[in-house]
Amino acid sequence: MNIQDLTGNKNEQALIAELLDAGQEHLFANWDAPGTNDEPKTAFLKSLTRINESYPGGLTGYISNARKLLADAKEDRNPFEGFIPHQPDKVDLTQFNDVYDHYEALGRNHFDKTAIVLVAGGLGERLGYNGIKLDIPVEVTESTSYLAHYAACLKAMEARMKKPKPVPFIIMTSEDTNAKTLAALKNNNRFGLKEEQIHILKQELVPAIADNDGRLALEEKYKLILKPHGHGDIHMLLYSSGLAEKLEKQGIEHLFVIQDTNGQVFNALPAAIGVSVEKGFDFNSLAVNRIPGEAVGGLAKLVNGKTELTLNIEYNQLDPLLRATVSPEGDVPDAQGFSMFPGNINVLIIRLNSYVKILKRTRGIIAEFVNPKYSDKTKTAFKSPTRLETMMQDLPKLFEPGEKAGVTIFNRRWCFSANKNNIKDAAAKHAAGGPPESGATAESDFYLAGRMKLAAAGVKVEAAKEELIRAIPFTRGPRVLLRPAFAMTLDEVRSKISGGSIADEATLVLDGRDIRLENVELSGRSALVIKACDGAKVTVKNLKIENGGFELVKLTDEEQNSSATPEYLRLRGYRIENCGAQIAVFNKPGEYRL
Repeated sequence: MNIQDLTGNKNEQALIAELLDAGQEHLFANWDAPGTNDEPKTAFLKSLTRINESYPGGLTGYISNARKLLADAKEDRNPFEGFIPHQPDKVDLTQFNDVYDHYEALGRNHFDKTAIVLVAGGLGERLGYNGIKLDIPVEVTESTSYLAHYAACLKAMEARMKKPKPVPFIIMTSEDTNAKTLAALKNNNRFGLKEEQIHILKQELVPAIADNDGRLALEEKYKLILKPHGHGDIHMLLYSSGLAEKLEKQGIEHLFVIQDTNGQVFNALPAAIGVSVEKGFDFNSLAVNRIPGEAVGGLAKLVNGKTELTLNIEYNQLDPLLRATVSPEGDVPDAQGFSMFPGNINVLIIRLNSYVKILKRTRGIIAEFVNPKYSDKTKTAFKSPTRLETMMQDLPKLFEPGEKAGVTIFNRRWCFSANKNNIKDAAAKHAAGGPPESGATAESDFYLAGRMKLAAAGVKVEAAKEELIRAIPFTRGPRVLLRPAFAMTLDEVRSKISGGSIADEATLVLDGRDIRLENVELSGRSALVIKACDGAKVTVKNLKIENGGFELVKLTDEEQNSSATPEYLRLRGYRIENCGAQIAVFNKPGEYRL
């Protein structure tokens, strides 16, 4: 093979030579003569060059890593061989008490030293939504998108600083989501955020692997099969962009890392940051109590001699590991019915000072893994091409002695309710006894978190009624939306709301920092919506609200199957209509009473 016949570009020739030495002759076999199919050949070489430049160690490094990991997979090597699982260093914040208040207050005072990292590489196709998941409304009372909600949380953090400054917002996109994420920001004037506080980091796809020899898989003659590399790429991107080091120099101390469709996550932010500050955690995993056998990874401290690693262990690996080490009966429940190992929800707090040091010594290359599906027991061929993957929660694998990982446990619905399944799959998961994790359940839990805040403030909250909508559980109400501008901590809620009650299908929406409610009663299906600009002080005292409120209306079969019905409603099975809610909007500073 004469490389000069393939391209006249010296850099491309050098890359081809490296790939040939790495056993990738098939990529260039039977190429058409110069002058034939030059356009797809040029695009192919550009694709190889782009991947080579984006992956640390280049394509030959990727191939080398693949061969090693595939050899381990073929031999069924246990990644936890020699390690004994122990409970992790943890703080339990599942109850709202003085301890919770202590950590919330501490974390609130560190808003100015916190940056938000949003991993948002996924489309909404799995949900039945033709767009990015960030555009999906987290609720349809007012139809606030996830991205709009997150932006509102950042602005609320800034408003609570002694010296307000923009909270850095890092968004990791993919080839699939980058353009639409940029469009969503542009079309909505960045949801009120400043241009300089938003940092977009786009991850590249990686080549699929065709066999145990690490040969790159071709979709067609001049086109690789490319697949996602996983959200662990965020570490590599924060290193290669120089952004992590830049933020540290700007005084940022912690990164709060979240995923795209978890509306509850900012409820836990203040207290979780407080734990990281007080405990000195370099890596803090937010977690929930886990039921033994649940399809959720467990967080454990793995000990092998002097080596300690606090890691997520996938649920299918946890039980065999326990049976082989500390628990012959496997993953058994404690007195409360929970596993001894809390459940991972992939929300992370990373101490930036330690993180920058780790990135410098590792270039942000997180531990990769491979999960090939073999065609038979000989493990010599794949059912379909595989690829190397990374997970952001594996960062502690790069830790050195002295770097500390811990876990903070929260009430599940207070901090976590994913929206990731379409309505049919969600119904099937519910029927099988698992969490539906759908648009409907995420919205239902979003309102529940609001009710939890009211109850913590002493408001009488009537018992909510659950029903099935399209075979998915949904709680009709009360629907409570205490926007980030109104309150970011439980202490704020208590300071602004006292007494009163809310009926089981009523709706309360409060959006504005200087709103006060005292002995306000919402009866029946009544609704009260108050929106107040900065400087508008609104007091509502000794008032009983009675009106038509908002009504939840189930979609008919025709509406459910009609393309005229918005996708964000079809993925829920209902809409919410205004039937006479009391809505008060205060756009000018001043003092007001209702």
